[in-house]
Amino acid sequence: MNLYAVRAIYTCEMARTWRTLMQSIVAPVISTSLYFIVFGSAIGSRMPIVGGVSYGAFIVPGLIMLSLLTQSISNAAFGIYFPKFAGTIYELLSAPVSTMEIVVSYVGAAATKSIVLGVIILATAAFFVPLRVEHPAWMLGFLLLTAATFSLIGFIIGIWADGFEKLQVVPLLIVTPLTFLGGSFYSIKMLPPFWRTVALFNPVVYLISGFRWSFYGSADVGVGISLGVTLGFLLASVVIVTWIFETGYRLKA
Repeated sequence: MNLYAVRAIYTCEMARTWRTLMQSIVAPVISTSLYFIVFGSAIGSRMPIVGGVSYGAFIVPGLIMLSLLTQSISNAAFGIYFPKFAGTIYELLSAPVSTMEIVVSYVGAAATKSIVLGVIILATAAFFVPLRVEHPAWMLGFLLLTAATFSLIGFIIGIWADGFEKLQVVPLLIVTPLTFLGGSFYSIKMLPPFWRTVALFNPVVYLISGFRWSFYGSADVGVGISLGVTLGFLLASVVIVTWIFETGYRLKA
């Protein structure tokens, strides 16, 4: 692997984050803090214990996952779209850099940004609610795996999009609603039987459930199933990215 090329692309992408610090880090943290204030404090004080913990603590994994999914997709999508928009993607494709090195660089940078944001949100949550992490290794594993998987999905969206508006279609109209309906603010066990069954068709349920299990040891679905679904997303994304570079889809046109 050409580590010099990987480091160059990765460093360039990370530098863009520090130039847009307000948009990349500060704004998502403030938005999530407002969720803690509104749902954790105002509404949580009127809610009973959920899953053996206070409502404010219960929603922390869901809020972290909400930010992680949306930011991973957005960071990776914008990261690869701008070279396409500026025309510099052709210089990258003609350089002695392999497909794997390109993907590792862009996806690694996007995942790093999302993980840093997730850790900051986790630290911020400690100021609002009492937290505990029963399985820190699993929590870190789910964090890394989810960030990498959805950064790959964002990479695919960035290649597919042929306009700025398309970059926001999937995060805003698909991922965010699925996350809100995936148990971010409630346990699907609280739903009526019919809607509980419907919720199981939402893939985000498994991501949030597995991540919440790493915090409190309780989950809506088995942790093994959650891990399997996440790995399935990762495998499918790798296959699509490989096909894109083999065919030149939306890259060489």
